[in-house]
Amino acid sequence: MKKKSTNTVPQLKDYCRNTFTDGNMEIRFAIGPEETKQLDTAKLAENYLVKELMTPDKIKLVYSHYDRVIIGGVKPVSRAVALPNHPELRAEYFLERRELGIINVGGSGTVTADGKKYRLDTLSCLYLGKGTQSVSFASVSKKTPALFYLLSAPAHAVYPATLFTKEQASPVELGAPETANKRTVYKYIHLEGIKSCQLVMGLTVLASGSVWNSIPPHTHTRRMEVYFYFNLPEEHRIMHFMGNPRETRHLVMANNEAVISPPWSTHYGCGTTNYGFIWGMAGENLVYTDMDPAPVPSLL
Repeated sequence: MKKKSTNTVPQLKDYCRNTFTDGNMEIRFAIGPEETKQLDTAKLAENYLVKELMTPDKIKLVYSHYDRVIIGGVKPVSRAVALPNHPELRAEYFLERRELGIINVGGSGTVTADGKKYRLDTLSCLYLGKGTQSVSFASVSKKTPALFYLLSAPAHAVYPATLFTKEQASPVELGAPETANKRTVYKYIHLEGIKSCQLVMGLTVLASGSVWNSIPPHTHTRRMEVYFYFNLPEEHRIMHFMGNPRETRHLVMANNEAVISPPWSTHYGCGTTNYGFIWGMAGENLVYTDMDPAPVPSLL
């Protein structure tokens, strides 16, 4: 039986702003490269940086109008936290017309989907397909709570719920110490992995002494992307570069923060130490290697 709709009459929105908060979800409209290069540091962060994703016993959601992706984070400590519906979706439940990728970067946790419980240890990934009506998140231990990172996109077909550990993700070694970008790439949701409608999702872990990610830089106008940085010590930062490759900008990011990358934007970064990051894409295709190179000497 379907859950009763939680839709209410929406409040009048301030469409003069690029971003606004409506209940428990923040809404961000899309802007182009010409508008972006006029933004100062604060406005750049307001449009593209996603902070405070991991707050104890709460869930945070950000709806981006780039391919209508929803970014989320939940840190259950003393209780289970449910995935809420939202009036902006005009749906009976959150995943009525959507799919969801979940990666745990904290202690062991569980996700319960339509009554079935899945255990996600550190760096495990769970895919939930269109039509999943109820989802909740919990930690195995309060002392080492789970940190669930969420990425959701519209879906047109149903694919089965699938759980992958990091060992099942066919890790690939890339880069070299000499160029400070030795890293291990784990691919979870993609053409040869977990099946989805349009989500592509995985993570990269940099080796000790390596700090650069996603080199050589690239764009892909067929898909937007979101980076979520994790395992970064509190006193360190990531310098994330974005924008038109000939008009680059940067954002200074801390641990457990995400950044929205428009389809026209490059996306790469450098940290003051090594770290990990989750990459997730949605758009026209599922081809992981679909990229338009922006060689380092061409950057401005």
